[in-house]
Amino acid sequence: MPDSNAGVAAVSPVSGSAALLSWVDDPRPDIAVRFADGADDWRPVPYPELAAGVRRTAAGLRAAGVGTDDVVVIVAPTGARFIELLFGTMLAGAVPCPAAPPGFGQDLTGYGVHLRQIVAQARPRLVATVPGFVDTLRDIVDDTPVVPDDRLLADDPGRLDLPRAELALLQFTSGSSGKARGVRVPASALAANVDIIRDWLGMRPDDPTASWLPMHHDMGLIGCLVTPVTTQTDLWLLSPQQFIRSPLRYLRCFGELGARLTAMPTFGLEHVVRRVRPAQLAGMDFSAWRAVIVGAERVAADTLTRFHELLAPFGLDRRSLLPAYGLAEGTLAVTGLPLAEPWTSLPVDASAVRLGAPAPIDPEHGSALVASGRPLGPVGVTIVDGDGAPLPEGHVGEIAVTGPSVADGYHHAGASGNAMVTSFAGGSLRTGDAGFLHDGGLYVLGRLGDSLKLRGRVLLAEDVEAALETAGLPRHRHTVLLGLRGDRPTAVIVAEHTDPARLDETVAVVDRVTEGADVVLVAAGVGTIPRTTSGKPKRHTLWTMFLAGELDTQPRNR
Repeated sequence: MPDSNAGVAAVSPVSGSAALLSWVDDPRPDIAVRFADGADDWRPVPYPELAAGVRRTAAGLRAAGVGTDDVVVIVAPTGARFIELLFGTMLAGAVPCPAAPPGFGQDLTGYGVHLRQIVAQARPRLVATVPGFVDTLRDIVDDTPVVPDDRLLADDPGRLDLPRAELALLQFTSGSSGKARGVRVPASALAANVDIIRDWLGMRPDDPTASWLPMHHDMGLIGCLVTPVTTQTDLWLLSPQQFIRSPLRYLRCFGELGARLTAMPTFGLEHVVRRVRPAQLAGMDFSAWRAVIVGAERVAADTLTRFHELLAPFGLDRRSLLPAYGLAEGTLAVTGLPLAEPWTSLPVDASAVRLGAPAPIDPEHGSALVASGRPLGPVGVTIVDGDGAPLPEGHVGEIAVTGPSVADGYHHAGASGNAMVTSFAGGSLRTGDAGFLHDGGLYVLGRLGDSLKLRGRVLLAEDVEAALETAGLPRHRHTVLLGLRGDRPTAVIVAEHTDPARLDETVAVVDRVTEGADVVLVAAGVGTIPRTTSGKPKRHTLWTMFLAGELDTQPRNR
């Protein structure tokens, strides 16, 4: 494929709200956002049409009583109206707060609890949604007005010259380590992170993006929606359900339609490898696909290898796989592998990890831990001890982040000050994640809150899961919980639909890695493990269920 970057000027950096909304005043007529429609079709919505929808929505929100700095919760599926509601809320001088829509056949009890948490913290002026969700949401959010989006479209928006909100976004965390919390993202932080992503990827207006990620979640929202839309690039969007049904349709965006940039968690790569056969890729050309950002959960070396092996015969360069680290509290991107560098890993012995000590790099006993790249642009990353003091390179501690895209704290909630939970202090973000730096690269070990201290060492739940995967047990079929039950260190294995013949092997692996802890097995059906929209297990929720006796356990105490 020809390099259409030739002769195209890079996007000029503009700060704050102007950088996020300038496209609305001058939309490119020659490009579009294309939504997957039907079995194989794409429905293009040109940028001028989107911009007109944004202006009409902004005027409609103002007419509905939304004022400057008011919060608007947006519950809408992948589609043009989500984009128009998001940027229309910004243009109206209000604060958009995207939330997950209810899924088809989803248990509305759990969904209702989550949405009520969001509404209670966000305190929105209204909830904007599509007509089909109105009755469901009204039953959930009680006194908060729920307004269908077609009532938020002014016929003639007129000239809009409205003050901008202090915040560009109220972004809720996924809730993988507890209740979801609303992250306050100022316009300057969002614009800074967009610039960071553009610079990292060398992103220009003629660089198409494709994505299947949920539009309300930080990786899909900022990395694969806000960044390409404000850059004004062609964009192909599928819903997560469409990707699950047909990952091949997603691959055609790159092998046939010319998309070059994307992002996804590890489980997305695994789904492609499981479902797509080499013969189905005949005639595709992936040589122009230069960035597959992989993050949101621990990046598995074997998964990266198998994904590349599947697509390499059709032109995919191994260097296009870019492991990364980010979080909502940092707006999104924190570290990433630079373009044209091959990803690397280190053999880390999970059983020997100790906070404050050198990382146990052991070629004989360690398993591959993939580097998540280096700090991006003006972002600073430091590894600190429990008191916040910096540790030398190569030592294990908590990951702390500084820079212009660090968010402005939590909405209507104080920072906990607990090093086991993400918190803000003095312009620095204490992430609650454990890791270390090696040759300038960041290696992420896992959540500090999902850990146990055993005989002077810290064991992380993700390390135990890595040991299970190394033993050949299916990834994403099991989750490990670590904590204290009373005064006893306890490891709980939640195994979904695992072959009964392998349960003893599963317990034996966890027994070995968690020496000194009680081991409890939960042999569960598919769907037992609650997950965030990015696929991460909600360990805090499962642990609470375990302590309350709500899981069918099989104790394996010593």
